[in-house]
Amino acid sequence: MSVLITGGAGYIGSHMVWECMDHGEDVVVLDNLVTGFDWAVAPGAKLILGDIEDRGLVGDLIRQYEIDAIIHFAGSVVVPESIKKPLKYYENNTSRTRTLLETAVRCGVKNLIFSSTAAVYAAPDDLRPIDETATLLPSSPYGKSKLMSEMMIRDAADAHDMRYVILRYFNVAGADPEGRTGLSTKGATHLMKLACEAATGQRDWFEIYGTDYETPDGTAIRDFIHVSDLVNAHYMALKFLRDGGGKFTGNAGYSQGYSVQQVVDAVKRISGSDFAIRKAPRRDGDIPAIVADATRMKERLSWVPRYTELDTIVEHALAWERRLAAGELPHRPHDIALPVEDA
Repeated sequence: MSVLITGGAGYIGSHMVWECMDHGEDVVVLDNLVTGFDWAVAPGAKLILGDIEDRGLVGDLIRQYEIDAIIHFAGSVVVPESIKKPLKYYENNTSRTRTLLETAVRCGVKNLIFSSTAAVYAAPDDLRPIDETATLLPSSPYGKSKLMSEMMIRDAADAHDMRYVILRYFNVAGADPEGRTGLSTKGATHLMKLACEAATGQRDWFEIYGTDYETPDGTAIRDFIHVSDLVNAHYMALKFLRDGGGKFTGNAGYSQGYSVQQVVDAVKRISGSDFAIRKAPRRDGDIPAIVADATRMKERLSWVPRYTELDTIVEHALAWERRLAAGELPHRPHDIALPVEDA
């Protein structure tokens, strides 16, 4: 049996491919390479150029490679962009997930792991970690598109005997400790990446959006989870489903919040670069603070994170950014397979 990873050439998806390959899994990657990179896909994984909305292609892959589980990362993830281009997010994140679900059901796939987000929650009233019973009230089309997908997955699973794990990510950061892949998308808006770009001279300053929040230092607070810990949680979810685990939704974070200012200070200290800071107004869709209560995921999946220290996350992100700044991308040209029906 094989695992199909959608969006497996992107930031989190490529780390997931390496995680699965490290555990001896047979992996098939489906990616349109709009934001992903062929070199980011681990050698030995099968990379198919295509889109999850192609029912014929996805069905052929499921049958040809005997797919027993789908790990679904493909989608759009930028909150401010979703406010300006909501229909793009309802198309990429909601409509195409519906099509993927339909194909999975038709082809008898019983295990699904879905990449969701803490953006499905209402803005918390205080700084305490929130659990999965918190009010669901997304403030952006991005969060709404993901919540709609969650609802479809639950309904489809109830109707068609499918098992699923939905993981609601908080703030993903860092890079593979072995330097095999990292966040490389041009124009990425991840806070830590932008700070590391400033530290490595790829941008002239770092911009802090909002310095008047009701937090200890006035900047927003987020729960940063190392990308390698996150994909390990997905692998534990895969084992959970294959062992007969049922339907499960959990928060993916460390239950520890750090402010934007704390992250900037850590990047400056570790890099030795005193890059310029600019202060800007709050952005639409941003919330003052959100931290995960990840107790359910830890207990249900027997997940033990390895890289919880902020300095460790920054070190790995900075090491990857230095490679990008020096033009030292991994040289792993990948054979991209044609869609099955055209091969």
